[in-house]
Amino acid sequence: MVLNAICDDYENVDQIILPVVARDCAKLGFAVERPEIAKALGQLIAGGLAKAYLLSGTPPFSIELQGMPPLDLVEEDFKTYFYITKKGMDFHRSDDTWWPFDNDEEPRPDWQLE
Repeated sequence: MVLNAICDDYENVDQIILPVVARDCAKLGFAVERPEIAKALGQLIAGGLAKAYLLSGTPPFSIELQGMPPLDLVEEDFKTYFYITKKGMDFHRSDDTWWPFDNDEEPRPDWQLE
């Protein structure tokens, strides 16, 4: 679900990723917390499926970070963002059977957490 949250734009953990993933998990009957999101992002980065960036409104607008940045504190200025890589997008598009929602964004009756 974290990969899906970063597949269409640069996203910040506290601004978008956590609220979106938490909302989707709640629809499925379980909760997710910020450390779990940070762990998932770290795994995605380690696997080459995502990258971390510092974004700014002034040049340079985007700086790619090497590896997973520390996410110990909630960001108030929203500088650290994550975005899917080509490898991540290829993986994301390759098989959607894991996705737990139907076209109406309702939980699929045949979906199970594995």
